[in-house]
This record gives sequence, C-alpha cells and structure tokens, in this order.
Amino acid sequence: MKARIFVEPQQGAEYQRLLAVAQEAEACGFDAFFRSDHYLTMGGDGLPGPTDAWVTLGALARETSHIRLGTLVTSSTFRWPGILAITVAQVDGMSGGRIELGLGTGWYEGEHTAYGIPFQPLGERFERLEEQLTIITGLWDTPPGETYSFSGKHYQLAKSPALPKPVQRPHPPVIVGGGGVARTPRLAATFADEFNLAFHGVAETGAQFVRVRAACEQIGRDPATLGLSAAQVVCCGVDEAEIARRAASIGREVAELRTSGAAGTPDEVVERCRALGAAGADTVYLQVLDLNDLDHIRLIGESVLPHLR
Repeated sequence: MKARIFVEPQQGAEYQRLLAVAQEAEACGFDAFFRSDHYLTMGGDGLPGPTDAWVTLGALARETSHIRLGTLVTSSTFRWPGILAITVAQVDGMSGGRIELGLGTGWYEGEHTAYGIPFQPLGERFERLEEQLTIITGLWDTPPGETYSFSGKHYQLAKSPALPKPVQRPHPPVIVGGGGVARTPRLAATFADEFNLAFHGVAETGAQFVRVRAACEQIGRDPATLGLSAAQVVCCGVDEAEIARRAASIGREVAELRTSGAAGTPDEVVERCRALGAAGADTVYLQVLDLNDLDHIRLIGESVLPHLR
C-alpha cells in the first residue's frame, strides 16, 4: 500500500511551511505530497491567507527530487480547462514527471463568493467537470503536430495546438473522487487513473469501491486498471498523552478521530490502513492538519510506513 501526506493549507500555512512539510514527507519515504485546492478557511482565521495550489506545486517541483505531487482536488470552477491543461503539463515538466491531477466539481460556495468565482448549481458543475475531463485528457493525448477541437455545452475549443505536452505519457494520472453513487463512479470509470474516497468509514469506502468497479465493467473497462484510494485524518502518538495533545492541536476529540480517521498509536494507524486495504484501497492519503508538527510526520514515517509496504 502506498501512503501519501495530504494537507489543507487554506486553514493557515504559508509556502515556507508547506515546503518544510513536503520535504519532510520526502525524507521520510512517503510516496507523495498532496494539497487541497481551496481559497477560504473552513474554521479559524486562516492567517496568513490562502496559497494557490498550482503555484505551490510548481515551486515544490523545483525544491523536491522524487516525491510525487498533486491536488486532492482542484475545483473545476477555478480554471478554464485549456489553461489547466497547460498549467499541469508545465508543472509536470518542472517536476520531471511527478505530477498528478485530482479534479472535482467544487463544493464550497463561500470561497467562490469571497473571491468572485461563479458557482453554478450542482448539476451544471457535474456537466462542466465531465467536459473539463474530456478536454484536458484530449489536449494531452493529441499527437504532436495535430490539433484538438471540442464543442460542448459549456466549453468550445477550435484547432488548439494542444501544447505543451506533459512529461508523463500518455498523461499525468487523473484522480476523480467522491461519494456520489451514479455520476461519480461513471466519471471515474471513464476518465480516471485513480478513484478516491475521503473521510468515510471502512465499510462505506468498500461499498463505493464496489460501485466504481461496477461502473468500469459497464463501459467495458477492466476494473483492475483503476487505482483505488482513501483519505483519512491522521492523529498518531506513541502514548495516550501524545495522541490527546495532537488531537487537541487540531480541535478534535480522540474518540471521534479513532472512529472516523486513522488515529491512535502507530499500531492502530497501521490497522486502519490495512482495513482500508482489505476494502480495496491500494493507496491511503493521511491528512495532516497541524503543519507545524513535523515530528508527527517523522513518527508515521518511522513507525507506520514500514508496515504498509
């Protein structure tokens, strides 16, 4: 099982802090460093303010050497698909081919209102997401020297040179996720290299994986070609006092975290990850919420990672 570090910078983290966490995650042997793509805090003052996901990843691409980098997930409401295809391809080149794109509908209306970003009804956001996935993968997959055109309900492209090309071929991995029982599995089966379900219990995660595999079979895709992953808040400590201190630092209760996330001693975190693996996950994203606590990442790297490989 691959283990990745996942952070929420909109809650309050400047670039230098994100750099320290990403470099620590790389040094500790984690497979990837992922960040959310949000522009507004969901609690607290959010100081010093938001950082842009793709600006951050472009910089981290030059300040790390082998850890993979990505978003969980970029909102399709934030960027035009052609521009996003260029941005991700460029950062893929800057990283030497280590970028992954998580893309979703967007859900947080408040950040759209705060920064003047149109926020469409959910049905339209799903339509736009599907068109964006079609366009982005279409641009990347267009052979050099050929052009790409698309005429959809929400986006139209005419004779695009479909440049630049990403380093990874056929393209950087695309991640689609969510708990929807119909549209989300279909989009994942059609476009994704990986399906992710975040912050659900083991049984719910396994049930959603079943739906996604069924969606693959319905379109004639081998379900084994789609990676499956889960994201969990992590709160790990060597004893109850350390677990309680780390839970308090993120404003959560230990008992609640043990139920809803990967929390407790290293052995308990390993057990949760293995249970998700038994449900079908080949990758787990461990959401670290206190970005000042690099010892937390070191503890997980030393005491959890070796048991997941």
